[in-house]
Amino acid sequence: MPKKILKGIVISDKMDKTVVVSVERAFQHPLYKKTIRSRKKYKAHDENNACKVGDRVAIIESRPISKTKKWKVFRILKEGEET
Repeated sequence: MPKKILKGIVISDKMDKTVVVSVERAFQHPLYKKTIRSRKKYKAHDENNACKVGDRVAIIESRPISKTKKWKVFRILKEGEET
């Protein structure tokens, strides 16, 4: 079975070798047909501490690395603007 790949934005890089990625998905409400946007946060393993806050990244499913980390940074899609 292929591993899942999600795209999101890095919202925290304060931990060592770990980033928090916010992934947004849109779906239609089954009864009212309104488009609903929901966000979920994932902790992802970043081996070289390459990601910064605001970067758009792709994360891939992996074996559990810690209690809460089950994703790895697959690639950086777009660098974020520095503030």
